[in-house]
Amino acid sequence: MSISPWLREILRCPKCLAELRDDTGPTGGPELVCMSDECGLAYRIDDGIPVLLVDEARETRQS
Repeated sequence: MSISPWLREILRCPKCLAELRDDTGPTGGPELVCMSDECGLAYRIDDGIPVLLVDEARETRQS
């Protein structure tokens, strides 16, 4: 199941408001990854619905 193109165009990272890119998570599931160098959070997609909750996002940047 994919995200509607019109919705995909307007989705932004809820933490920093940067654009999101499509990617595949470490378990093989789809996710949206923030394109900001400072943020870089990854948000999972459950049954075609992006879970844009900062508390549930996966860190992709090394500290």
